[in-house]
Amino acid sequence: MVEKIVLPNGVRLVHEKMPGMRSCTLGLWVESGARHEPADKCGISHFIEHMLFKGTETHTAAGLAAAFDAIGGQVNAFTTKEHTCYYCRALDTHLEQAAGLLCDMFFHSVFAEKDMNLERQVILEEIGMYEDTPEDLVSEILTQAVYGGYPLGRPILGTPETLRAMTGETLRAYRTRCYTPQNTVVALCGGYRDEDLHRLAERFGGMEKRPAPQRDDAQYQPSWVTKKKDIEQNHLMLCFPALPAGSDRRFDLQVLNNAFGGGMSSRLFQKVREESGLCYSVYSYTTAYLGTGVMGIYTALSKETELQALGLIRQEIDRLLDGGLTPDELARNVEQLKANVIMGLESTSSRMMSAARNELTYGRAFTPEDIIRGFDAVTGESVLSLAREIFDFDRMSMSAVGQVREEEAYRKAL
Repeated sequence: MVEKIVLPNGVRLVHEKMPGMRSCTLGLWVESGARHEPADKCGISHFIEHMLFKGTETHTAAGLAAAFDAIGGQVNAFTTKEHTCYYCRALDTHLEQAAGLLCDMFFHSVFAEKDMNLERQVILEEIGMYEDTPEDLVSEILTQAVYGGYPLGRPILGTPETLRAMTGETLRAYRTRCYTPQNTVVALCGGYRDEDLHRLAERFGGMEKRPAPQRDDAQYQPSWVTKKKDIEQNHLMLCFPALPAGSDRRFDLQVLNNAFGGGMSSRLFQKVREESGLCYSVYSYTTAYLGTGVMGIYTALSKETELQALGLIRQEIDRLLDGGLTPDELARNVEQLKANVIMGLESTSSRMMSAARNELTYGRAFTPEDIIRGFDAVTGESVLSLAREIFDFDRMSMSAVGQVREEEAYRKAL
């Protein structure tokens, strides 16, 4: 059972003991991502994430790596549109050392200019890697289009122009302003002692209480965007406005997405790939942010087959809107999703991620029984009603990367 401690300065410490586990995962979460950044500092949250691994007042970057390796610990981090997370996993006997190292990175990184220059080049290479990965690129340009004009639409990695303007002092000042107690969640799951909790509370209880940065609202706007690229396949992505993070109808959306394009038994995979052989990859997906969200469809295929495939995708959407899911489809997808979620909660890392995300989104924890009840409440009628709300072709957006056609050709196919 997940429990929560709110420290006097506002830091939330969520924790769950998992009997019989010898490992423990600690995550430090901050509501600081691309959505919180001013335009001239696009990418700074991700840059800070990288720099926290480059040395502290007492450890060099190599020293941090060696210290984690010496206790068999695993450490990593990631930045999203709305959060930054730093986490480590270690044996219960080494949790104190692992937590000490992670907190040293969190509180005492130095942002040395020589390391800034090296890591800036690493991030520029990362941007180039995304440019060379069409599946990532087609998603990125679509997000930038549908949330254009809002921070949510800006790239997590930033741009070469904004990155080159940043210095160590820029990152230090931004971290001081944005890493506040009110927007920090510490999550601990696995095998740990009460003393470990008390030590974490001591470490984070010393954070100075300051106002947390505000995120801007974002409004979905229908958009069409194409990018010519000399590659063998065309990569296409459609999306529609969908549910925001925290919606009470999220279980309906998960069942809808899974049945329509979430796996090998889904309608899209069976019709477009298995029965027609028009592509290798086709799937649907959902992305939820606070206040907004999208449901999308992705496929990669040749220019010769793309229009036929888009026609089939439209037919499958129309078939879904006309008749909904069959009772067998509904039952199969509900059971699959319940199994996926519950089995996914059997590691300390996944439990930590779940506990932190639930706290950040809902301000509360959910038990496996809560999740099972949520999926069991889904009906064919609730899924069909949601599908008819989402698949509104007047609000559809599309992006294409490759040897792309004119927009009108894609519109006609759909």
